[in-house]
Order: sequence, then C-alpha cells, then structure tokens
Amino acid sequence: MNTRILFLGETVGKPGMTAIKKGLSGLKEAQRVDFTVANGEGLSNGFGISQAHAIQLLKTGVDVITTGEKTYYKKDMVEAIQKISRLIRPANFPAGTPGRGYKTIKIGEINIGFITLLGTAGFNRVTVTNPFIHATSLVSKLSQECDAVILQFHASTTAEESTMAFHLDGKVAAVIGTHSKVLTSDARLLPKGTAFITDNGMCGSVDGVGGFDAEPEIKRFIDQIPSRSQNGEGNLELQGVVVEIDENGTAVSIEPIQYPVQGGAQ
Repeated sequence: MNTRILFLGETVGKPGMTAIKKGLSGLKEAQRVDFTVANGEGLSNGFGISQAHAIQLLKTGVDVITTGEKTYYKKDMVEAIQKISRLIRPANFPAGTPGRGYKTIKIGEINIGFITLLGTAGFNRVTVTNPFIHATSLVSKLSQECDAVILQFHASTTAEESTMAFHLDGKVAAVIGTHSKVLTSDARLLPKGTAFITDNGMCGSVDGVGGFDAEPEIKRFIDQIPSRSQNGEGNLELQGVVVEIDENGTAVSIEPIQYPVQGGAQ
C-alpha cells in the first residue's frame, strides 16, 4: 500500500498556526494523508520557533517539524531542541550544534529518513558546511538504514534548489524546497524518479507578502528603515505538496496543495 506524505509550507505566525488548527484535519482527510511534515521556521511571529509553539504545532496533528536559518532565533529553542525529538534542524550546521539534522521514522511498512539542509546563498547570520557534499554522505548513510530518504532543502535561490534536486535525482524519494514562502508551479518527478518542487509555499494569510501585512513590507523598501513585519490577517490558506511513495520507497507522484481555511487569525 502506498504512503502519502503531506509537506506543509513555512508556517507564518499566529495566522499560520490558526490555519493549521482549523484546516489540517480536513486537509488530511481529503488527501488521505498518512504523515505530515511542517516547516515551523516562521511560527513565532514570523521569526523562528519557540518551545511552546513547537509543542502546540505537534498537537495539531503535525508529525515532524523542520526548520531553517532561524532555528535558534528564540533563545529557549537552544535547550528545547534537545528534548523535542520530532523537530529537526539543518544537518549541515556546525558539529556540536544542539539538536538533530535528520530523523528516521517507520510509516506503515516502510522506514523513511527525513533530512533538512540549509543552502549557502543569502544566509549571512549562519555558517554551514557545503550542503551538496553533506547531502551525498548523509543520503548514502541513511540509504543503508531506510527504504526511502526525503530532503527538505531550505535555500534562497531557485538555482540552488534545482541543482540539489538533480544532484540527488534517483538517490532520494523527494527534494522539497522551502524558504521563499511562494508555492511554485514546478512540482514534478525528475528523470530518475525523484519528486521535486522548488518551494512548497506557506501556511497563513495570503492577503499580503509571505504571510505578512503588505504595508510595512512596502514601507521598508521605500524608506530603508528597519521595522518589524506584522502578521497578515485575512484569507488563511494551507499550502504544500503531497508526495506518494510506493512500498519500495519510490515516489510515484507529487501534487501541489492550496487549501483555503475559513475565518481569519484569532
């Protein structure tokens, strides 16, 4: 029997949490989802994820939380990440960084290894090892233990995400891009069978810029004065992809998801 895995886009602030609380169970039922992975990178007001918010997200029915360059923006996560076994940070963070960069889970009859890696472009506050070299060694290791390996690649440029996908084509079941919070239209199976999308979007308000209210974002581009982004409020939506994997650990399909959720952020 095939396994259907839902990968939710970056969860942005309170609207994102509200969208998941209100809409996830219905989406899972509609799509016959067996397992859910959510990017929690922007859950705490759009910048990082706190321990309390991580626990809340897991209680909604999310099975694994992934992060990105803002993993430790909330100070309590430095210690909390050791305790939250279903939260994974980029595997190419420096050795000794708290937390884990991958997790192996049995879903139905197959063991799947979930990895997160951080791209090299545009993340000036963090230093990581080369994600392409790291991917090669980690995928080789997990392939000995798992029926399938899936990578979430958190990167700033479409070129880097596409290159990683072709680098791992035929070696992993799927490469799911995150970070831009824009659901791209290129979900497909690559020539050697790997499911790929450049970016699986976001969860939150679609009435704005990446889940945020548009006006502060516009103002910052015009006056060049740093300011805090504000959560959007209206038209909540869950975005992501569903990847279907057969009993051999091979991806057979990838489908983009845009699931409207009734009611605003409360």
